[in-house]
Amino acid sequence: MHTLEAIETEARLDDLLSLPSPQAVQALRAAPGDILLLGAGGKMGPTLARMARRAADSEEDSRRIIAVSRYSKPSARAALEQWGVETISCDLLDEAAIQVLPDAPNVIYMTGMKFGTQGNAAMTWAMNAYLPALVCRRFPGSRIVAFSSGNVYPLVPVSSGGSIESDALTPLGEYANSVVARERMFEYFSGEHGTPAAILRLNYACELRYGVLVDLAVKVWEEQPVDLTMGYFNILWQGDANAMGLWALAQTASPPSVWNMTGPEILSVRAVAEEFGRMFEKQPRLAGEEASDALLNDAGRLLDAYGPPRVRAETLIRWIAAWIQQDGARLNKPTQFTVRDGLY
Repeated sequence: MHTLEAIETEARLDDLLSLPSPQAVQALRAAPGDILLLGAGGKMGPTLARMARRAADSEEDSRRIIAVSRYSKPSARAALEQWGVETISCDLLDEAAIQVLPDAPNVIYMTGMKFGTQGNAAMTWAMNAYLPALVCRRFPGSRIVAFSSGNVYPLVPVSSGGSIESDALTPLGEYANSVVARERMFEYFSGEHGTPAAILRLNYACELRYGVLVDLAVKVWEEQPVDLTMGYFNILWQGDANAMGLWALAQTASPPSVWNMTGPEILSVRAVAEEFGRMFEKQPRLAGEEASDALLNDAGRLLDAYGPPRVRAETLIRWIAAWIQQDGARLNKPTQFTVRDGLY
């Protein structure tokens, strides 16, 4: 895959994002039975669900792959069904609705709220702390893979290489604290029920329509200022994040196993902006100076166990540059990765 110079269509992009890795296929052998994906209508859910379907089909495994979401965008539901994924429309904060969801030995939890926390903190806590408790009570005997965030960590010196899983969780801001609460709910109910779980602290998934690299590319392309204050970051190709999410079904345990999930590189905002400038033949408008700390994860433990990602940052940068130049579709959902005070 990494030898491609560019990706020209959304159909091809979705195909690559949902291509199972050997590790994902092997994990499904170790985690038999249906897979229920909660919050599957978001940015990652559709291609992760499709990857699960493709991985199962490659093994002639007829298990059900069931994607649950409110489906505010009917097109996402239609695409999933076209790919052979079953869909259920559900408000997951409705406890009665959760109770009638089908049983499944494998649950992938992808729901959460980040942006808008400042204006609706109560909903953020309901989504990030109350809902996990409802899910754990409904599926006490299932394997649960729960997506979390690197925001559970504080800003750390760039020279440290990033936070590791054993570091103390001292997050900044109400959103990040609610994410810690989400993790604690899975930890608590895992202890109470013996539920095997894995918690994935993702920092940040990126493809061609959204992500930190897309945010930077758009600023350079549109000749907008590039803020250097949050001067460093991690990213992971979303196709690899999807595959690692399936792989984690074979890593569940009680107490939960915890994994930082990102790529091996610490990337420089300045260097990436300058590279996009070279590709676009434009001079980036750099503003400010890099702080000595940033929100960074060290995913060495996961990468040692899983293996290297299939798409490295340098390849993704090349793909994004070509995508922007050909006026490819964008989700127009900025990551706000430059936020340093925790206020989303």
